[in-house]
Amino acid sequence: MSNIVAIVGRPNVGKSTLFNRLIKRREAIVDSVSGVTRDRHYGKSDWNGKEFSLIDTGGYAVGSDDVFEEEIRKQVQLAIDEADIIIFVVDVEEGITPMDSEVASILRKVKKPVFIAVNKVDNAMRVADAVEFYNLGLGDYYTISSINGSGTGDLLDALAKELEDEAIEENELPRFAVVGRPNAGKSSFINALIGEDRNIVTDIAGTTRDSIDTKYNRFGFEFNLVDTAGIRKKSKVKEDLEFYSVMRAVRAIEHCDVAILMIDATRGFEGQDENIFWLAEKNKKGIVILVNKWDLVEKETNTIRDFEAQIRREIAPFTDVPIVFVSALTKQRIYKAIETAVEVFENRKKRIATSKLNETMLEIIRQNPPPANKGKYIKVKFCTQLPTRTPQFAFFANLPQYVKEPYKRFIENKLRELYNFTGVPVVIYFRKK
Repeated sequence: MSNIVAIVGRPNVGKSTLFNRLIKRREAIVDSVSGVTRDRHYGKSDWNGKEFSLIDTGGYAVGSDDVFEEEIRKQVQLAIDEADIIIFVVDVEEGITPMDSEVASILRKVKKPVFIAVNKVDNAMRVADAVEFYNLGLGDYYTISSINGSGTGDLLDALAKELEDEAIEENELPRFAVVGRPNAGKSSFINALIGEDRNIVTDIAGTTRDSIDTKYNRFGFEFNLVDTAGIRKKSKVKEDLEFYSVMRAVRAIEHCDVAILMIDATRGFEGQDENIFWLAEKNKKGIVILVNKWDLVEKETNTIRDFEAQIRREIAPFTDVPIVFVSALTKQRIYKAIETAVEVFENRKKRIATSKLNETMLEIIRQNPPPANKGKYIKVKFCTQLPTRTPQFAFFANLPQYVKEPYKRFIENKLRELYNFTGVPVVIYFRKK
């Protein structure tokens, strides 16, 4: 299980800069694959071989000063509820502000590790100025400059000591997480499957607070269902809701094998759906998209084919994803949904023998070699599936650095055609022979 680290603090203390710096080392590599970062508040990072997810709680506060303070309080509370570790960023130029003191008083009550990062410390004078932050009563602090990165190594060293090692559980039941926007019908879907109202279903958005695990054993299938319908009830603040649902989805997605993304047919495939989709893709999880409430859509204006095409346009270039139209209310095709999730789970752990892979792929590459670069020809000699938990392939070539993104996509599509990796992100590396 990956740890979640949240960055909190007042606006303009440099939270986003720190966030960008901490994820950049890996994100740059990870995201050049699909060519896009779509969610600027969530990223993965690692340090000393330990991986963690980073959430930037900034960028959500809007409105007047008092609304603003209320927002910051909410964000801090949210981080306390959801994250495993908290980084509290303060600004050495401004010293301790009343807002900082208030945040500190909330954080002092917390049992989780809290790290103070005193930002904008870029010379010796400022190192001395940072001493006043002892007065926050949260113990030691780390002086950093998130712009040039000084001091972040020490902060990360301390952070890494608090991270739990990832345990790989073998032969566990597959875990399917039902994720999606508030009110898309996640709880109704689970209740329809289980046949009992374990999760209270009401039409107030966000009645399920915590993700609930349910063991499912029917029709010859056995797996754990993770219901994440999770969002706080009382919140009226849209940003808060959005952020909560992202936070919930993050947690659920990280701990699942297949993400079942429910979308509301009456609302279409919206930005938030897309965020959750890319979150699952970035975490290399299997994905099934369920279009719920299809029974409520005007059939004259909308056909299944049009609706599906629109979703595939939104999720390009990763379009090899099953889309199932269901109704949690009438139980239409919910069995098909589970069947599909099980297939995707099997696809995700599929292994292809090296001899077979070389036989098929090298022939395809011989017929369609990578384009020459500056008169240099790229020769691929050998390929193999890497011993990872998800499908990743290495192709060994004389000049791997000249292989461009479109060719990698071509290879990925061929692998999908030959070996069926529907619903599963596939990673392709070209490496030096």
